[in-house]
Amino acid sequence: MTNRRQALGRWGEETAVRYLEQRGYTILARNLHTAHGELDIVAGKDNAIIFVEVKMRSSNAYGFPEEAVSPRKQAHLVSAAEAYFEQHPDSPETWQFDIIAITRRPGAQPEIEHFENVIG
Repeated sequence: MTNRRQALGRWGEETAVRYLEQRGYTILARNLHTAHGELDIVAGKDNAIIFVEVKMRSSNAYGFPEEAVSPRKQAHLVSAAEAYFEQHPDSPETWQFDIIAITRRPGAQPEIEHFENVIG
């Protein structure tokens, strides 16, 4: 991954964290690596665990950010979440997967869309 893409990804995750915190979420973990993949953000709200996948784009030329969460990626997220629960057995039983899609265009405010409970 290029430095530019890494910087864009870090910026996107920081933006997503600020967005979530402003809406009352507690950030429990970031960039959590498991044997099954990475969880971008693990948050808590209303006695539930929310696994948040952050997707960034600088344009929609290759599709919308949320479209990058393919069925294969979803399967990896579920496996990573299961690993999280194995390591945190006292976690609340209520959980969900969200996607925060961010489009950042030069000279414009970022567009943030929050898709809740997207994997069932």
